[in-house]
Amino acid sequence: MHSRRVDRIREGGVIAILRGVGTDAAIDVADAVVEGGVTALEVTADTPNATATIDALSDRFDDVLVGAGTVLDAETARAVQLAGAEFLVTPTVDAGVIRTGNRYGTPVATGAFTPTEALRAHEAGADLVKVFPAATGGPTHVAALGGPLPQIPLVPTGGVGPANAGAYVEAGAAAVGVGSAIVDDDAVANGDYEAIAENARRTVDAVASARDR
Repeated sequence: MHSRRVDRIREGGVIAILRGVGTDAAIDVADAVVEGGVTALEVTADTPNATATIDALSDRFDDVLVGAGTVLDAETARAVQLAGAEFLVTPTVDAGVIRTGNRYGTPVATGAFTPTEALRAHEAGADLVKVFPAATGGPTHVAALGGPLPQIPLVPTGGVGPANAGAYVEAGAAAVGVGSAIVDDDAVANGDYEAIAENARRTVDAVASARDR
């Protein structure tokens, strides 16, 4: 089950991040993102009522993975797992979160920036390494990490969107994490779900095109 979820994240290629979206709006936002072809949703744990949102989205979708992001410690990891989170994402290397994920069969994408951090996360049991913040080093940095560490699936996150997702995939990314370039704050505030669906579609297409090249 656990490795099947990791495979699904890699196959889908895009994790859309919902940060600060209230539970009521989250359903509409998630519907739009899924309509755009994204199959993995990450609700950040620092969002108000994050566990309620994760619970609601998990109930709503059968064929979409719903996970939790910005998981900073084992306590938060367990709380979001109990709410239904199917994967965990961290901004930093935290052994407690990785252990909690592994113990209960929940894939973990651990945040790392350097080769040392990436390897430490992988050896501690992380399933994926979230290269964060990706924008700082860009696709070149992702390619440089992947060179000596080809065994680690990298998921660049932070400043990734339709315009550069393809470049990250060509640099060796297994998937990308995309926040505001899909779930745009203005679009959420204005209820412009068409724009959100279009952002999602363009990102998914960019990943698919890069994989075909």
